[in-house]
Amino acid sequence: MNEAFLLTGGNIGDRKNYLWRAKKEIEERCGKILKQSSIYETAAWGKEDQEAFLNQVLKIETGLSSEELLHTILKVEEDLGRKRDLKYGPRIIDIDILFFNNEVIDLHGLKIPHPQIQNRKFVLVPLNEIAAEKIHPVFQKTVSRLLSECPDPLTVNKFS
Repeated sequence: MNEAFLLTGGNIGDRKNYLWRAKKEIEERCGKILKQSSIYETAAWGKEDQEAFLNQVLKIETGLSSEELLHTILKVEEDLGRKRDLKYGPRIIDIDILFFNNEVIDLHGLKIPHPQIQNRKFVLVPLNEIAAEKIHPVFQKTVSRLLSECPDPLTVNKFS
């Protein structure tokens, strides 16, 4: 079995319900959820003239390969109504693979660890809640250390 950390997020419609639906679909299609962070709210990152996002990190156990996991979560996004219109734009749901085991993967369309983990507090705060001692396989630093060094000025507030 493989261990993966996923970030779910969205800022359109009933944000909390979309996170719940994504979590349900992930458990049905990808594997068992071992841990889940609280839900956090953060102002939009990258394109700031939009509603705030809710985000949650899930740790899952999966029999899928990294590529199978990517294809499955893209299908979950699509089935929940995700439209890919604008980079960093508003979205109903977004699911990113943060880590997959301790692997470093660099394929077209699949980069693991996610290349922006260290620059985004909305990723690091919920990840730190459930995996503070997880070692980033490229930087060889714990998640808690990456969070303490993160240059992102956005405030991340616990939502629930």
